[in-house]
Amino acid sequence: MDSEFIGIVNYAIIALIRLDMGEKIEEEIPNSALILAYEAKMRAAKDLMLAKNHDYGEAWRDMLISSFTDLIMMRILRIRQMAINEGKTLASEGIDANLYDIVNYAIFALIKISEQK
Repeated sequence: MDSEFIGIVNYAIIALIRLDMGEKIEEEIPNSALILAYEAKMRAAKDLMLAKNHDYGEAWRDMLISSFTDLIMMRILRIRQMAINEGKTLASEGIDANLYDIVNYAIFALIKISEQK
């Protein structure tokens, strides 16, 4: 099960990079630039996680792994709705904020899985 959450982290980070780079295809971007972009997005996700943990504490530790799956699905549905609305939102943060939440929910799930082993 942990490999699925690792995949979610990676795909969400890739989506964040794609948001920044726009229509460029990977062949147009040097590997070193992609690696730097990946590391920058992971750092930003970690910084966000630490900031939210400071504000909200570690309530996520009491959650079930299935709850993280539900939260990730809700974020995916929000992103899908934003795509349908061409990025316009009424009360939601942007696509990037939802992708960062997906990364962090998946990481929380990975931590919980590792603690159960």
